[in-house]
Amino acid sequence: MSLSDSNAPSAASPDLPDRAVDVWNATGTGEVLVLCEHASNHIPARYEGLGLSEEDRISHAAWDPGALAVAKGLSAALDAPLVASCVSRLVYDCNRPPEAPSAMPAKSELIEVPGNRNLDAAARAERVATVYDPFCAAVAKVIADRKAAGRETMLVTIHSFTPVYYGSPRSVEIGILHDDDTRLADAMLDAAPALPHRQVERNAPYGPQDGVTHSLVLHGQDNGLANVMIEIRNDLLRTPEQETTMTEELLCLLRPALATLVTKGAANA
Repeated sequence: MSLSDSNAPSAASPDLPDRAVDVWNATGTGEVLVLCEHASNHIPARYEGLGLSEEDRISHAAWDPGALAVAKGLSAALDAPLVASCVSRLVYDCNRPPEAPSAMPAKSELIEVPGNRNLDAAARAERVATVYDPFCAAVAKVIADRKAAGRETMLVTIHSFTPVYYGSPRSVEIGILHDDDTRLADAMLDAAPALPHRQVERNAPYGPQDGVTHSLVLHGQDNGLANVMIEIRNDLLRTPEQETTMTEELLCLLRPALATLVTKGAANA
């Protein structure tokens, strides 16, 4: 595990060492902890590219394009710690528990992943120990340090999604996702009229039934933290200018939502 400062290289850089996780602004004093589980398409050399073509290695199947840039922007604007995975989700998806088939998928939408076929228990355990466990440990440490410092914490995890899935276009632009704890999602959706030009939806294009709320439950609900997962359609994140615009738009939802929960004293259950 590597703990890095805000000047660390991008987690999507192809020449990264094989570390599992980066933490930016660990001592930030804002109310938010930002996660980015699919920040990188990096495949450590020991996995021999998982047998993927170069096109597949840079596709959305391998990571969430634009998510890290938005997560960094929110971290800076909110003085929030940011924990980001440095390894492709095709090696291990840090938003899935070890027992889930989708944690190390043999197929992602239409893309076959040869290096994930017929993984034995030892191979799966190695990925859990070297990718998932360090990510979870980094999140747990930030939460524990903030609790020790008496800081209020709300969890925000940032993702992006493809505009076309199995050939079907998706109209939703920003998804506000939650599991059983709806506090932060409700407050953000209440602020959604501030973005009349955006299609903002609850639990879209995915929801709890799709197994995508693992981080919200494990790191948020289980620690009594208000939490939300934000999904952004990735055609809105193709340039640095778009990433900056989306960050600013999300702040129009997040800032009033955070203020509402802090005023109610409802951030931590």
